[in-house]
Amino acid sequence: MEQSSAIATALAEVGPRLKRLRTERGLTLAALSEATGISKSTLSRLESGERRPSLELLLPISQAHQVPLDELVGAPEVGDPRVRLKPRRVHGNVVLPLTRQPGPLQSYKMVLPATRSTPEPSTHEGYEWLYVLSGRLRLVLADRDLVLGPGEVAEFDTRLPHWFGSTGQGPVEVLSLFGRQGERIHVRARPRSREEPGG
Repeated sequence: MEQSSAIATALAEVGPRLKRLRTERGLTLAALSEATGISKSTLSRLESGERRPSLELLLPISQAHQVPLDELVGAPEVGDPRVRLKPRRVHGNVVLPLTRQPGPLQSYKMVLPATRSTPEPSTHEGYEWLYVLSGRLRLVLADRDLVLGPGEVAEFDTRLPHWFGSTGQGPVEVLSLFGRQGERIHVRARPRSREEPGG
C-alpha cells in the first residue's frame, strides 16, 4: 500500500515538474509541441495532471529538454554529479556545447586551430560574447581588426560582419555565449555604444 501511495505521489508531481521545466526554459506549449510531435492539448493535460504520464510521452519531452528521464519523474539522485559532454568538430574547430537545454542563450567552449587564421566575415541574427581562455584570438569586426589574449572579453552584435580565429601562432580556446534572438549578455565593464562596438 505504501509503495502504491509513493508511486501515486511521484506521478502527481510529474505535471508541475514538466510545466516548471518548460517555463524555466522560456518555451511555449506550441514550441514544445513542435519539438516533440505531441499535441498542445496533450502537453497541457500532462502539465495539469489530467493526463497520466507514460514513457511514450515522457521520452520525447526528455529529449526536447535534453534532460535525463529521471529528472522528469523526480527519481532520486544517484550521486554522480558529472556531466558527460560530447565535443563535435565543426569546420575544423572542436565545439563543446555547455548548454544542456534549448533556449534563447547557448554556451560553448571552442578550440580554434592555428590553421583557422584567414578571415571570412559573415553576419547573422544574434549577439555574441567571447572569453579567451588560452592562446591569442583574432577578432575582425566590421572595420576593426583586434587581437585578444587570455582573460579578455569581447561582445558584439552578430549582424555586423564578423570573424574570429587564431592569429596563426597556435590554437585558441574560447568560451562563447550566443543569444539567438539578439539577447544582450552583460559583462562587468560597460561596452561602448552600438555605433562603436567594443572588443
